[in-house]
Amino acid sequence: MNEEITATGSTGNVFLDLEIDEAEELLVKAQLAAKISSIIEHRHISQQEAASVLGTTQPTVSRLVRGELYGFSTDRLLAFLRALGRDIEIHVKKRGSASERGQTLVYA
Repeated sequence: MNEEITATGSTGNVFLDLEIDEAEELLVKAQLAAKISSIIEHRHISQQEAASVLGTTQPTVSRLVRGELYGFSTDRLLAFLRALGRDIEIHVKKRGSASERGQTLVYA
């Protein structure tokens, strides 16, 4: 039982680590969905009440809080955050090296 275990460091994006297409967009959506879920939980409101606030249905809220992100655009998730009373700021800045691809980060 002296098998050597090899570990590979993470990029910080599980979707990229798993070589999933559109990994950066998926990470942003996951972070936005997690923030929406956190707000709903913090307010102690039901999924039905959250659906009313968000202008959607309870099954849609259920999918969102379970992390099923298909069918949710980034714009829709941002609209949900605004409906929950959150301001959204988008900050575009120059990358340290012009040859490197930029990245998208969510700070909440």
